[in-house]
Amino acid sequence: MDIKDCLKQRFLIEIKPSADLVEKEFTEAAYDLNRSKKVFKEEDWKWAIIQAYYSMFHSARAVLFNLGFREKRHFAIVVVLEDLNKKGKLEFKYVNDFEAVLSSRENADYHYVYSKEEAKHSLEIAKDFLARMKKLLDKL
Repeated sequence: MDIKDCLKQRFLIEIKPSADLVEKEFTEAAYDLNRSKKVFKEEDWKWAIIQAYYSMFHSARAVLFNLGFREKRHFAIVVVLEDLNKKGKLEFKYVNDFEAVLSSRENADYHYVYSKEEAKHSLEIAKDFLARMKKLLDKL
C-alpha cells in the first residue's frame, strides 16, 4: 500500500499543513515520553511501553501534519514513513523502530505481554525517534 492507496481508502486524508498542529503534536510527544520515563522508574513496564509508543505516534503525526496529511489508521503513519524513506529523507531504521514499538504497544495493551527489557528498549527508541522527527521536519 502506498500514500495514493491510503488516500483513496481514506486511511489518510489531505489537510492544510498546520504549524500549530505540528507544535501541539511535538508537545504531546514530549509529554508522553516524559510520562514513559516516569512510569518506567515506577517499574510499570506496560505503561512505559504504551506511552513510549504514543510519544512516537505524536512525533510522527507532527511530520504528517507538516506534509498535509491526517491519519485515520495507525498503519497509515508507517506508509508515510516508508514513503519518506523511499525519497531518501528518512533512514529505514525509523520505519522499523515505529513498527517495532507499535507491535510492543499492541502486545502490552491487548495481550498483556510486556517486560522491563521491552519497556527499556521502547523508551530508548522513542527518545531517538522524537529527536529524528524534529530533525526531519527541519529538512521538509
